[in-house]
This record gives sequence, C-alpha cells and structure tokens, in this order.
Amino acid sequence: MFVVFGGLFFILFGRILFIQLTGQVDGKELAKIAANQYEKKAELYANRGSIVDRNDQAIASDTLSYHVVAVLSEAASNNSKKKYHVVDYKETAKVLAKYIPLKEKEIYDKMKNAKEGTWQIEFGRAGKDLNRETVLKMEEELNSKKLSGILFVEGKKRFYPNGRFASYLVGFAQKVETEDNKVVTTGKMGLEKTYDKQLTGVNGKVNYLSDGWGYVLPTANKQVEAPKDGHTIKLTIDKTIENFVEEAMDQVEKEYEPAKMLVLVSDPKTGEILAMSQRPTFDPMTREGLTENWLNDAVEQTIEPGSPMKMFTLAAAVEEGKWDPDAYFKSGAYTIYDQTIRDVNQVGWGTITYLEGLQRSSNVAMAYLLERIGDRKFIEYVHDFGFGKRVGIDLPNEAKGVVLDNYAAERLTTSYGQGSTVTPLQMIQAASAIANDGVMMKPYVIDQIIDPNTDKVLENHEPEESGKPISARTAKKVREILATTVTSPNGTAQKYYLPNYEVGGKTGTAEIPKKEGKGYMSGFGNYLYSFLGMAPIDDPQLLVYVTVQQPKLKSGELGSDPVSKVFNPIMENSLKYLNIAPDNEAEVPVVTVQDYVEKDAVAAAETIQEDGLEAVIIGEGGVVTEQLPKADTQLVEREIVLLKTAGETTLPDFKGWSKKMILSYKHLSNLDIRINGEGYVVGQSVTEGTKVNSTDPVVIEMRTPEEQYNDKKSKEQQTEDEEEQIIGG
Repeated sequence: MFVVFGGLFFILFGRILFIQLTGQVDGKELAKIAANQYEKKAELYANRGSIVDRNDQAIASDTLSYHVVAVLSEAASNNSKKKYHVVDYKETAKVLAKYIPLKEKEIYDKMKNAKEGTWQIEFGRAGKDLNRETVLKMEEELNSKKLSGILFVEGKKRFYPNGRFASYLVGFAQKVETEDNKVVTTGKMGLEKTYDKQLTGVNGKVNYLSDGWGYVLPTANKQVEAPKDGHTIKLTIDKTIENFVEEAMDQVEKEYEPAKMLVLVSDPKTGEILAMSQRPTFDPMTREGLTENWLNDAVEQTIEPGSPMKMFTLAAAVEEGKWDPDAYFKSGAYTIYDQTIRDVNQVGWGTITYLEGLQRSSNVAMAYLLERIGDRKFIEYVHDFGFGKRVGIDLPNEAKGVVLDNYAAERLTTSYGQGSTVTPLQMIQAASAIANDGVMMKPYVIDQIIDPNTDKVLENHEPEESGKPISARTAKKVREILATTVTSPNGTAQKYYLPNYEVGGKTGTAEIPKKEGKGYMSGFGNYLYSFLGMAPIDDPQLLVYVTVQQPKLKSGELGSDPVSKVFNPIMENSLKYLNIAPDNEAEVPVVTVQDYVEKDAVAAAETIQEDGLEAVIIGEGGVVTEQLPKADTQLVEREIVLLKTAGETTLPDFKGWSKKMILSYKHLSNLDIRINGEGYVVGQSVTEGTKVNSTDPVVIEMRTPEEQYNDKKSKEQQTEDEEEQIIGG
C-alpha cells in the first residue's frame, strides 16, 4: 500500500510540476484555454459617414432602426412567472398587422407553422427598418393588452430624409452579407458607391474579463478601442435650390409625361453645382422608380444639344470681330456642296438681320456666321469652350462627347448644335465663360471631405478656372444679345421672361437620333427641347440648364411650354432665396456692420439698434466672442446681427426669420435646431424666453410665402363655411 500510494503521489507531483513548467495540458496551453473561457470581446459599430449639403443639411446618414422578433419557444419563460414567449398568437398577429405591411393571417400562419423547437422567428423585410415612433406605439399597445414574446432589436439603416432628391447623384447604399457572414452597409450607386471607402467607418471593440456565466468581473479592466465613423462628404448642392428643382420637375413630369428630363443649376462665378436632377428618378430608401438606367445623365450621357450651341458660335463671331447685328442675310435655306440645311420653319423669314436671325434661332444665320469666322477657326473655339474633352468633375465615368471635324458639313451642323455630341456638364461649363466675363469655371460637386472623429478637413475643393475662351468685353456683349431672345417680339425665349429679373439664354429644339439605324426621329413632340439661361443678365449669379425629351404636348403647345415651367420657378425662387435684388427694386439705404468682437454685448446691441439694425444676443451676455454677419458687411434697415457670448442661451422669437439666418444662429449657438420646410419661420417648438442647451432639440417650422398665403385662404374659407353652417342651422 505504501509503495502504491507513494507511486501515485510521485506521478501526481510530477504531473503538476510538468504543468507548472510548460503551462500545457495534452499539448494545449492552459493560459489560452482560460483566456477563451473568461476573456470576452464586444464589437462597437461605427457609423457610415454622412453626405450633407453646403449648409450641413443631411442628405444621407445612418439612423437607428428596429426589426421585430417573435419568441416562440416556451423554454424562454422557464422558471419565470412572467411570460417571455408569444402566448396569444391570434391577438399578437392582430396588433402587429397594424404596424408592419403583412396581413394578420400571414403573421399568424408564420408563427403557428414554425418548425417545432424554433426559438424565435422574424418577419422578413416587412418587419425590418422600423422607426422609433412606430416601435413605441407597438410596445404601448402590446403592453396594454398584456401580450408577450415580441422583441425589438436595435440596429442601423441608411436614411435619406429628402426622398427623391438628386437621386442619381447621391445614389444609395444597402446592407449586404460578406463571406464571413457579417452584414455591412455598402454603396451601390452614385456618391455612395464612388466614395464608399471614405464613407465606411472602422468598428471598435471592448475586451473584458467575465465569470463562468458571462458577467463582467467587477475588478476587471476594460480595454476599449473606440469606433471610427466614416468621413463626411460635404457637397456644393444647396438643399433649398435642389428642392425647387425637384418640385418643378415633378409638376412638369405629371403634366407632360416626358421620356426624360434633366436640370443643372450652377454658380458661374465658382463652378459649384447647386442642384442636379433627372427624370425618371427613384426614392433611394425604397429604390422605387429605379429602372435599368443607373447612369447620371448630366455626367455619363451625351446629347446633341441643338440651338443652345448657337450662343458659342455667336461668342466666337463677336470675339473675332465678325458679328454685325444690322447686316442682312437671306433666311430659309443654305447649301454646302450637295447638302442643304434649313431653318426650323423650312422657308425662313425672308431677308432679315443677323440679330433677328439669332433671336429667331435661325440655322442659316449660323451658317453665314461660320463663313465669316472660318469653319476651322470656329472648331478651335469649340475646343476652347471645353467640348470634346472631359471637364474633370469629381464624379466617375464622365463622358467627353465627340466634336465632328472631318468634313465641312460636320463643322456647319456643329455651329447650330447638331451632329457633334456634348454632356450637359460641358454646356454649363462653357456657358460660365459668358456669364463670368470670359473666365470659364470647372464644375465641381464635392466641397469638402471631413473626418468627423477629429473635425479635420481632409480635402477642400476650391473654384478652379478651366480656360478663358473669350474676353470680358465679348462676354458682356453676348449676354446683351442673349437677353433680346427673351425681350424681342421675334425671340424664341419669350416664355422665359421673369418680371423681377432680366434673363438671357438660348432655346433649343434638337433632333433625337433613332435608337436603331441611321437618321433622326420625326413626328410631333419627338424632340429634345431645352433652354440654357442665366440671370440677372448684367451680372449672372446662376446658370440653369433644362432639357425635356419628348413631352406629350397639347394641341397648340410648343416645346418651350414644359421647359419654361421648369426653368422659370427654379430661376426666380433660387435668386430670391439667395437674396439677389430684383432688377426693378428701388435703391434702399444700407448700413455697414461694425466689428463688435471683444466688446460688451449690451453696449454693442445699443449701437446696432442706433444704426437701424436689430441685435440678438446668444448666451448670457458679457464679452462678444463672435458675430454674424462679420464686420464690414452691408445690411438694410431692420436686418439682424447675431452676437455670441458665453453661457446658457435664451431663445428669441424666430418668427419671420429666413432659413439662412436660422442656420447662422444654429452655427453660433451650437444648439440642436431642426428645420422643417422652406421659406420663413412660422413657428417654433420651444417658446421665446426659454433657456436651452445643446441637448434640447428645437424644431423650427417654416413656410414659403405661397404656402402661408394658401394656409390663410384655407382658414378664411373654413371660417366662412362654419359661419354658413351656423346661419343655416
């Protein structure tokens, strides 16, 4: 016995000694086994980067979402008085059917017919992407009826708050499953796809020690690696102007059902694209309306532009000293070798001046101008205006078009926009030279790329010249001539007249190449109608290019009818929004804002009021740390100057404030101000005089003057109806 137990002791002692020396059991390291059992890791999910407009208004961002889970296994409620599984299938299905797009019977059958032993089920797409408001309503009703077993699992989804809004520019992102069974949000189209790498964040993690049941040990140290959110893509797009574009296009699409439409709005001084849209379009949240065409037509497609090309032929003639507006030519037809080109009405208008020819959009006038310029010299100007090569915008797959230059007839047809192809972006870029005193500006749509984790600007795009094809003197002369196409009784652009701003531009009626075979389409309405315009004509602040393809015109209507219904509201509303003074506005006295930084806020406010302006103090008063507008800015009487000071902010009465002023207040105050609508403030969620901080949301309701007028008329009509009912009663 002594020998046996002594032997066992030495064997056990030797085993323990071996484990201590090697740290291994059966070839496995004990430290790793312990680590696997007690060390835990949780993933911290990063947000995908946001896409915002020039004023930091959200265009695409991550938001919280929820999906519904029904726990079916009775084991979930074992040893518990409270039920954690679905008990009443019928009543539960009845409640869920109110909130998710499934019928009550479908929900009931899905739960009832689940395989035996199933712990829980989901309801497919119908039960996903629920917002917080819906979830709260569902929870309230389920609890009130004491229904158990329904869980709401929190997650994130890509959110596009504006619906159909520059959809082919922004694109969309969606969740996809990777090879290692992880679900990630990936850009599938547009900016979401192009900048997918920059927008994708890096997930973080938490390492911690737990006991055998998975609970965190109280003495354990957590190692946290914070997630890094994706980069913010800030666009040159202006949300308000884009909304003007979308609204005008929706109305014309509904009335005329065109095959296609496109609108581009740019700042000719900088090349910034302020709005970009096309039809057909789609909702990036649901992809409803998305066809097999995934191309951004402004960038990736080419067209034969038609008569808007004549403004560049005119510019070449003026620059070369070959333009004589009062000289005469015979309109109607022009023959070159064995080919004859004709004016739009086939017969012309007899012998007319070149100015009238331009106003009437005469092809023959361009042909005779080409003789004066020289067709090869003209093609040099075409290239100088940027046609036939990519503009170099910060978007993928840009087309470059083709300038036909093999034969004299091709150079002739190019002079009035037929044969050679261009992109809408090239048209906007070329027109900027005329609007910007001869300096052509490169279009761009990405303003900045920002790291939200550090607020560091990673890329900052600045305005860039792309050439000087004509002189400032020529540009001014061409603008004056283009204005006559709107104001002259002979002008083809009369429908583009705006009462408050002088518009200049060129209409177009371009033939559309057949999809199969050679030649062009024919028949009433089978054209690409367009207008490339700028305003105010003496110093253009905006360029707007509109194309409408094959609209269903009514008897007696022209192509300019649907095009003008798109162009006019966009141009006028945008100029008013940008505070561009109307041409007929009387001179008003202006006040130059002084520098109030580092001065006492109360004293500064008194000085501001003495100058005829209004002062709004942000903070508790004291020393002014920042002001908007900046010193030396000129304002008209009763406009507001914001003064930022330290301390808690007391809200003013925002009624009547413009969106720009609200955004300025938001910037200085760092408050959580949320804006609904466009135009001017009509209401606010937190009353005047309330003290707020950055965690208190303040909702601002805005209405355009038209909406306010319609609201007033509706209330008046309602009052009249009520009075009639009382009298009748």
